[in-house]
Order: sequence, then C-alpha cells, then structure tokens
Amino acid sequence: MEQLKTIMMKNLKIPFLAFALLTLGFQSCVQNQNDQKTSQHETRKVWSVDKANEWYKKWGWLRGSDFIPSTAINQLEMWQEATFDTATISRELGWAEGIGMNSMRVYLHHKAWQQDPKGFKNRVAKYLDIADSHKISTIFVIFDDCWNPNYKIGKQPEPKPGIHNSGWVRDPGDLYYQDPKLVDTLESYVKDILTTFRDDKRIVLWDLYNEPGNSGYDNKSLPLLKKVFTWGREVDPSQPLSAGVWKLALKELNRYQVENSDVTTYHNYGDPADHRKWLDSLRGVSKRPLICTEYMARSRNSLFSNIMPMLKSENIGAYNWGLVAGKTNTKYAWDTPLKDGSEPKLWFHDIFRPDGSPYRQDEIEVIKVATGANSR
Repeated sequence: MEQLKTIMMKNLKIPFLAFALLTLGFQSCVQNQNDQKTSQHETRKVWSVDKANEWYKKWGWLRGSDFIPSTAINQLEMWQEATFDTATISRELGWAEGIGMNSMRVYLHHKAWQQDPKGFKNRVAKYLDIADSHKISTIFVIFDDCWNPNYKIGKQPEPKPGIHNSGWVRDPGDLYYQDPKLVDTLESYVKDILTTFRDDKRIVLWDLYNEPGNSGYDNKSLPLLKKVFTWGREVDPSQPLSAGVWKLALKELNRYQVENSDVTTYHNYGDPADHRKWLDSLRGVSKRPLICTEYMARSRNSLFSNIMPMLKSENIGAYNWGLVAGKTNTKYAWDTPLKDGSEPKLWFHDIFRPDGSPYRQDEIEVIKVATGANSR
C-alpha cells in the first residue's frame, strides 16, 4: 500500500486529494470480487469492475438534477398523499426534458412509507411513470444526514424567508439515536422499497445514504451506513448500490463508501481546478464508473459552463442541485441567508423559475449544447 501511495503521488501530482483517497485502503481484490452469491444465505458481494462498467454502458451519458417539485419544501411534502403534486412534477420534468436532461436524483423518506406503505409505493410508481413519460430515469436516495434533525407526518412548515433548505429533513435523523426500535422499521422500509422496485429498469441506482456524517454526526453514521448496505445486498436488486463520497476528512466513512459501492458516486461544489483534482484522485483508486450526484453552486464557480462539459468529456454522470426554484429556497446560498426573502443577486442553485422561465438564458444554451437538445 505504501508503494502504491508513492507511485500515485508522483503520477497524479495532487497530494491534497490523492492522500485522502489513497488512505481509503481501496484494494484491487475488492474491485474484482465475484458479485454472485456463494450460497442461499450469503448476501451478494460488491459488483465486479467489469459488471459495473458493462452496466454503465447501457445508460450513455447521464445528466440531470437533484429534483423536488417547487411546491414541496421537503421529502415528506413531496411524498405524502395530500401534497403529492403530479401536475407540478410532470410540468417541471417536461422543462428538464426540453433542455436535454435524461435523469433525476430524488429523495425518499421512511416516515412517508411508515404512514402508508402501499400508498407510498404507489406514489413512487406514479412518479416513475411520469418521469419515464419524459424519457427521464431516476436515482433514488434512501437516507440523508442533511439539514433539520426532526420531522413529523402531516402539514409541513412554510419556508423561512431567504434561508436555504429551511424545511428539509434528515432521514432518520436524531430519532435513530433516541428510539432503539427504529432500526427495525428502517430495515423493513429499505427492504420493502428495494424489493418492490428491484427490477425496475427506470431506476439507475440506489443511493443508499446521502452525505453520511454530515450535521456533525461524523463516524456516528457509520453503523447505519453499514446496515443499509447489508440490507441492500440481502435484497440484491438488479440496480447498483452506492453512497457518495462528499468530505475528505471523513476517512473511515469514505473508505467504507468506496469499498462497498458498486458504482463510485461523489459530490463536488468546487471550481474546475478543485473538481479536476477529485476526478484524477478517484480515477486513481477506482476503475468503476463515476457519477457526480451533486454539483453547481454559482458563487463557488461551480457552473454549467465550466463543469458540465468537463463531466461530459469524461463520461461522468452529472446531476446538479436544483431544477426549479421553489419552497426549498435553494436559490439562496448555504451561508448567506437573506431573511427579508428578497431576490439574491446571484442564485446559488436551480435553473428555472416556477413559471418555467429560465434564471439565465445563457445557461440554458450551455446545457442544451452539452445535452444535444439544440440539434433535435
């Protein structure tokens, strides 16, 4: 391993990132594990590199957004029966189709399933029907460590003016550490969803855990991360399992995520130079397909004009945060709230206004050139 580190440092010339990712202890034997079950009672192994790359070929270049309809403040408002807004979902996915996007990343929530498992699954199926009608595939996210720790079924809060994701909720959040019995509910939820949709060809992959360790949890999230991968392997869906690397300092979590993901996913909101370092480092330690499941923050110089073409040239899936500005308030930056709710001088995320007009027409043209929408 020490010899490998030395070679990689010299060849990549990027000690800043190579160091962090090389310490993942990513071994070639892990990459080449047989993905077949060896007995009826063993969970499947990580996909082989060859299987992962063969799988990726069928999708072509994946490009899209992290999607929630503009009328929903969080995952619960998106998926509860009373606020499941099929008209808005279809309209907004139509705008995505119009600029050549072909995939979306969408968050689920166990609480909406727990309230009404059959109805929740029916709504997920309906969403997939709508997305497919617009030629859009889907990555589903299972758990999430970001934003508000507590949540409840029923009417969701109104947005706090000018505050980014003021109503977004974690899953399972602090309740996981307060209620020991919750783990049984979570296992049932994960296995039910993955079993129900295990062979659905409209689903790209299962993103099992968004940003594990965020919100100050750090390695506290590792046991649940391990559990959700175990549950996923026990179901063994036809789609790959993954959890994206997002913070280099979380070395133990990163190691587990990379070693146990069938396909390598990651987040990067940095400028082109920073993003390139991530790509070079990831290419150095993984021969699996790469998919960027979050990027594009205008004030950080992560733009459609400078990141999207780079990802396309590398055949890396590209999912920016935010399609339509709405109740999530993600046009406001993480760290610069405007509590009077006034229009930010520069939108942080999102592409369209709620009426379908683009925030910036020049960005629309960049996207359409990259996706080939201009040539249709």
